[in-house]
Amino acid sequence: MYNFEVSKTSRKLKILIINGPNLNLLGKREPTLYGKQGFKDFLKEVRHQFSTVAIDYFQSNLEGDLINRLHEADNENYEGVVLNAGGYSHTSVALADAVAAIQTKVVGVHISNIYQREQERHKELLSQYLEGGIFGFGMQGYTLAIQSLINQ
Repeated sequence: MYNFEVSKTSRKLKILIINGPNLNLLGKREPTLYGKQGFKDFLKEVRHQFSTVAIDYFQSNLEGDLINRLHEADNENYEGVVLNAGGYSHTSVALADAVAAIQTKVVGVHISNIYQREQERHKELLSQYLEGGIFGFGMQGYTLAIQSLINQ
């Protein structure tokens, strides 16, 4: 359990979690790869664990929505974004361009180990623009990403 002190006069650290396509199906979709827990339940736990941090959440299956939300995050004073772009991580030059274009730090997350999966998942178009990436640790990857943003 993490415990972070925040001065009463300072505002809460703001972090945005963005999930891409098919991640709305967590808990149902391929539970052997992605686990049995839905993201809403997991998000409650994360918000409790990091109670001194304001954690917002956005999910979309649409590439343009993800790009727009990244642009908005840059204007909304987030200290960081935790991004699981799902399959778009391997295919979307436009999403990679959006990450490159913003000033807000972005940490990438993949629930599964993309290097133990199909060859097309081994190329990560976003990685060169990310602060770092976490893959293969299941849902714990999100908490590790949040921790890394807090420590920066």
